[in-house]
Amino acid sequence: MAHRLILLGLWLASLLAVALALAMSLLQLLAGNRRAVRVFVGADQTLNAAIGGSEDETISSRAGKGAKRGIWRYCLLCRLLDRVDPGHCDRSIEPDEGGPLPKP
Repeated sequence: MAHRLILLGLWLASLLAVALALAMSLLQLLAGNRRAVRVFVGADQTLNAAIGGSEDETISSRAGKGAKRGIWRYCLLCRLLDRVDPGHCDRSIEPDEGGPLPKP
């Protein structure tokens, strides 16, 4: 029971940290500071970890690797991202993070 209470406390602290980080990044974004982008990348990596990926890899990198393997959901995500930013997934691949790149 004590372990679950500790985890709940960590969850609440994380929730507060995320709320503060997003508020600060909004202020930085409005001020034209590029530091906001680092906060967004951190949120992206956090979401990737929450859905089973590496905590050091972005969703775009994971999707790029998955699309190269032909996994339909990653192919779909990369096609959607390509509409906003052509070549996004390919440029976002981090070979040293997450799972390995498929062999050519």
